[in-house]
Amino acid sequence: MSSKADKLGVSASFARAQPVGVSSRRAAIAEATGAPTSGVVPPSEVPIEALAHNPFNLREDLTELDELAASLISRGQLQPLAVATRMAFMEAHPGATDGLGRAPYVVIDGNRRLAAAHLAGLKTMHIHVNDALSASSSDILESALIANIHRVDVAPMDQARALQELVDVHGSQAQVAKRLGKTGAWVSQRLALLNLTPELQDKVESGELKVEPARRIGRLPQEAQEAAADETLNTVNPPRQRTHPVNAVNATPAAPAPSAPPASPRITISTNSPETIADALTAHLTPDDLKAVTELLMTRI
Repeated sequence: MSSKADKLGVSASFARAQPVGVSSRRAAIAEATGAPTSGVVPPSEVPIEALAHNPFNLREDLTELDELAASLISRGQLQPLAVATRMAFMEAHPGATDGLGRAPYVVIDGNRRLAAAHLAGLKTMHIHVNDALSASSSDILESALIANIHRVDVAPMDQARALQELVDVHGSQAQVAKRLGKTGAWVSQRLALLNLTPELQDKVESGELKVEPARRIGRLPQEAQEAAADETLNTVNPPRQRTHPVNAVNATPAAPAPSAPPASPRITISTNSPETIADALTAHLTPDDLKAVTELLMTRI
């Protein structure tokens, strides 16, 4: 008969781990649920099925997973996932178990890598267990935010929303800046995105409106933001100039057409005298033309 650990796909090293200083009640719960306790010597590698995504993950979208999955396949997992045991997470957040399934570990930092690992078809992942990360939802959010401050894949609006949640928890932007090791201006600039109108927030998320000008625009009254955004967008993408003038006032004078070569003079001779004809031709033709006419007449004689 297979054990609970076998049914959950938990590694043999975890199944063999013995509780250290854990009450019999908690050990019994762990045995029944497959959730390790903080007193169990944690494994450093577990089956991917033993990992659940963090319900408080600050990212609304897990972006660019294909590229990360390819990296995991070619280079392997370079950094372990920071996780908390299911038991510690459930004790801190009894009402936040949706989506956890029966996984014995909850990923606090590394949810994007976990999603990419599923995409890459990995069977196991390296982890670092730290139950202190799951003490409260603000701690989880803070841990995830700190881990992602220097990553380019966190969407600016998601970062701003996470910062606002931390401000709600800690009471002020100054306290959040202190806990994150950032300046008050850094926090304030990012929170300015939340002051944008919903339409401009959509443009930031789509990339149409760049983050830096959007932060400046977010400091303006909302009734002035649309005009400022239009000016910014027109500066970045100026309207295309017309190739042709629309009226004669603005039209550039066209270059004069090249003149046609002057027509050869028409010679009228009213006599049949050869001498008179020769004199007339000599008077009206250039030496080269006279020579050509003479050669032509010679062919007709």
